[in-house]
Amino acid sequence: MAKKAVNPAPKQDQKSLEEALSKSEQFFENNKKTIFGTLIAIIVIIAGGMLYSAKVAQPRQLKAAEAIFPGESYFMNGDYSTALNGDAYGFEGFEELAKQYKSTKAGKLANLYAGLCYAQLDSMEVAQKYLAKFNGKDQMVSPAALGALANCYATAGQYGKAISTFEKAAKKADNNLLSPYFYMQAGILYEAQDKPAQALKTYKMIKAQYPESIEAQDIDKYIARLSSK
Repeated sequence: MAKKAVNPAPKQDQKSLEEALSKSEQFFENNKKTIFGTLIAIIVIIAGGMLYSAKVAQPRQLKAAEAIFPGESYFMNGDYSTALNGDAYGFEGFEELAKQYKSTKAGKLANLYAGLCYAQLDSMEVAQKYLAKFNGKDQMVSPAALGALANCYATAGQYGKAISTFEKAAKKADNNLLSPYFYMQAGILYEAQDKPAQALKTYKMIKAQYPESIEAQDIDKYIARLSSK
């Protein structure tokens, strides 16, 4: 008895899904450095304030802040390996400092730096572990760290984790700069997952809740495209 043939997906639907997946993968590849670049700028500002405030804080906080300071120069100059592992002049590297000063703010920041270094070196699995360790309460660095983690998931093809993490980052930020940016990426991934209804809902939310954001300027194109299907 001949086996019953399995009906393949319609060619047009299959083509649309493949195009969505391709665009999503290309989007995250193209925007990986932008996402990390945004986070880097935020970190540098916060780290500067942290070092200043440490001068009147506990001695251990000050020691930790001073210990990670040299690594920022390596990081900003793109020497991620030295930033991670240290140099011959006394800087021990973000990876080691994250262990030594894990109870301090600077130590937690070292975890974040280590995660970003691994991400820049395309070691996404290790980057995920370090980025997941960072947990802050502010509305800039903490959600930006979540955004970087979501980006790692996305570039690794873990779209489900990426979507939920982008949405978590957007909610935690609750501002007109980062929130619509992360929601937009979640929407693109919904499309890649062949979930147009969720994508459309996300795009409409961006338009309604963040009308003055950069993402809202072109959001009608996304909404019109999905609404016409």
